[in-house]
Amino acid sequence: MDKVRAKKYLGQHFLKDESIAKTIVDSLTATSIKDVLEIGPGMGVLTKFMLQKEEYSTTVVEIDIESVEYLKKHFPKLQDRIVSMNFLKWDLDEYFHEPFAIIGNLPYNISSQIFFRVLKFHNKIPQMVCMIQKEVAERISSAPGSKAYGILSVFLQAFYDIEYLFTVSEESFIPPPKVKSGVIRLTRNKRKKLNCDEPFFFKVVKTAFNQRRKTMRNSLKTLITDEELKKNEIFSRRPETLSVEEFEALTILISKQEIKEND
Repeated sequence: MDKVRAKKYLGQHFLKDESIAKTIVDSLTATSIKDVLEIGPGMGVLTKFMLQKEEYSTTVVEIDIESVEYLKKHFPKLQDRIVSMNFLKWDLDEYFHEPFAIIGNLPYNISSQIFFRVLKFHNKIPQMVCMIQKEVAERISSAPGSKAYGILSVFLQAFYDIEYLFTVSEESFIPPPKVKSGVIRLTRNKRKKLNCDEPFFFKVVKTAFNQRRKTMRNSLKTLITDEELKKNEIFSRRPETLSVEEFEALTILISKQEIKEND
């Protein structure tokens, strides 16, 4: 088997530019960990350079059986570290007993789902370097006040410092995608946990962004009383202007009101 056929239903676009692959691998700077997980290695263009990094022990997870067979044949050094399954359904705690980093050229069609999965294990993942659709990369790394800033920006920035590293053109892939790609690095920040109820924080952020063009007086009216909506200035703002800390404060404010109502 010389090549793997890219499958549209899996969102596969194989990176062919080895210099870009090496730059992505070199962008992994986590020094406190040994284990690295590569998501969706395909034909191993990143894997090749990861295996040259003796400071890391690389495991790959791949859903495509054809790619798994290719990797077994071309990367014998991986031995039993090729996991053939869907990353979204994999119990990471069962496999990794220590913190680990993540690297990968992520399938565009499930990149958001992958990030939500990473969030679930954020205390175990100190760093992630990945290539995704440029628009999504910009959204995740954008600051409050930007039009691109959204739900995933808030959720990920709550636990990670995010850097947009560089852009990759369509011609660097087989087959070429219809959009440009962006490489980002997520590095765990110092926030151990949120200063509010975490599930409720996620609910408040999602509800606020459901009508992102409106002020939060409109989008959050199902969560808070009319009286509170009128007296607090924060509700006159749009969700994309709020920082993580302000969303934390907002969650606490709404939680206190709910407690008061239940008394």
